[in-house]
Amino acid sequence: MSDFRTPLRRVRGMGAAGGTEHFWRQRLTAVANVFLITFFVILLLSLMNESYDGVRAAFANPFVGIAMALVVISATIHMQLGMQVILEDYVHGAAKMPLLILNTFFAIVVAAACLFAIVKMSFGA
Repeated sequence: MSDFRTPLRRVRGMGAAGGTEHFWRQRLTAVANVFLITFFVILLLSLMNESYDGVRAAFANPFVGIAMALVVISATIHMQLGMQVILEDYVHGAAKMPLLILNTFFAIVVAAACLFAIVKMSFGA
C-alpha cells in the first residue's frame, strides 16, 4: 500500500494536513479584515478634515487605539501569509528561502512600525 506522506509528516503524524493551519489562518484573517478594514475606512473618512490634534484625540480613545492595532496585526499577518503562498508557488531554486525569510521580516517590521505609531498617537508624544 502506498503512503503519500512525506517523512516529516509521518514523524509528526499529520498526514497530508500540513497546509490546513495555513489555509485557516489565511481565511480567518480575511474574515477579520472585512470588519477591521471597514472600521478603518469609516475612521479615515470621519477624520479626513480633522487637524492633527483632532486625530490624536480620536486615537486617545482606547477603543480606537485597540481597533487600529488589531487592523495592523490582522492585515500584516494576512499580507505575510498571502505573499508566502505566492513565493512558494512561483519562486524556485536558491532564491526561495531567502525571500521567504525576508517576507517574514518585512511583515514584522511593517507591523512594528505601525504599532509604534499607534501607541505614540494614543498616548501622545
